[in-house]
Amino acid sequence: MIEKYYQAAGKLSDLPLLLIRLILAYGFYNPAMMKLRDINSIADWFNSINIPFPLVNAYLAAGTEISGVVLLTLGLFTRIISIPLMVTMVVAIVTVHWGNGFEAGDNGFEIPLYYLILLFTLIVYGSGRISLDHILFRKNK
Repeated sequence: MIEKYYQAAGKLSDLPLLLIRLILAYGFYNPAMMKLRDINSIADWFNSINIPFPLVNAYLAAGTEISGVVLLTLGLFTRIISIPLMVTMVVAIVTVHWGNGFEAGDNGFEIPLYYLILLFTLIVYGSGRISLDHILFRKNK
């Protein structure tokens, strides 16, 4: 009985990877669009929190996030895009959220930390079989 349960559950192993990718893509969408809509205000804000080269970094953050939205949704180059997205989250934690503590309700680092963990999961396990990575790069056996 338990063995059949484990076998059935194992057949669902790619579904959590798909859901992680889609939830992360959704989570990065609004911040990316906000940055793209008014990149100069973002650069001014980055300057006010002492991020060097604020305009360049505003474009880098926006570009990384919008690339993440597209690539995570498609499941394409998932392990690669997860790295710069993780860097973006570390920068957000250090520059914005850390001083507010852990709680998300206090603008703490809780949500970016969850994003880091989910992105790390994608680096370790990949995008799963429900992805363009699987279709394009699977090894013929």
